[in-house]
Amino acid sequence: MDSSLSNHFVDTHFHAFDAGVAVAGARYVPQYDAALEAWQKLSAPLGVQRGVLVQTSFMGTDNRRLLGELKRQPQLLRGVAVLSPTTDAAELARLDALGVRGIRLNLAGASHEIDDWRSASNFWTALLTLGWHLELHTDVGALPQVLAQLPSELALVLDHMGKPAAASAADPTFKALARRSRQAPVRVKLSGAYRLEGREPGSLAKAWLGELGVQRLLWGSDWPCTNHEAHADYPQLLNALYDWVGDEAAQQILVTNPVAFYWPGAA
Repeated sequence: MDSSLSNHFVDTHFHAFDAGVAVAGARYVPQYDAALEAWQKLSAPLGVQRGVLVQTSFMGTDNRRLLGELKRQPQLLRGVAVLSPTTDAAELARLDALGVRGIRLNLAGASHEIDDWRSASNFWTALLTLGWHLELHTDVGALPQVLAQLPSELALVLDHMGKPAAASAADPTFKALARRSRQAPVRVKLSGAYRLEGREPGSLAKAWLGELGVQRLLWGSDWPCTNHEAHADYPQLLNALYDWVGDEAAQQILVTNPVAFYWPGAA
């Protein structure tokens, strides 16, 4: 890894896709292109030099676009893919070599009963062997139900502040993650404030800071903010983090934490 990048920010959640490309029956079909170069044009002037490209739910398990971008910029990008629970260990190893470091389950607006994943013991064993994480996006308050169906030793990353019902350690989502964090690493992305259904993002960010500590927090722009494109003001998305947690914590969340997690040994 180029040591000159060691102090540059990392955006751990953004997307790239083409207009009109989506799986059959997708709830959302983009009407515009979201190119990697467009993200870089917005992010680079603000000090963001590396990123984690996250597969969108509307593209399903067709990860070709994501893998193509990882191949083009292997030092600067990592990926989170969407996969089937029947994916075998050899395919996971191939994706790992290309820079994929986790899989995403986006259950927002869908059933939170995940029987196929509950029985995917071979898949989870292979994922654990690679040291990958599971990234989860659920409806508000639904995370405890999902966690009860998953192996307790999985490293977790929670999208969009975990979407608890309330910013309180007594909230079931906070309690479930506190228990889980004693068994395996848990991280929360401070992102997607417009996806919180009216809950105050600053209060949630401070609550997670107090519950998990700054070392377990990440930041993502969620660019281009699909279904919420009016919020895709990149400087505002980045500056919100400073408003939520302050300058010192923001620096760790933007640099130290994501580099150690996605590029271990690189800094």
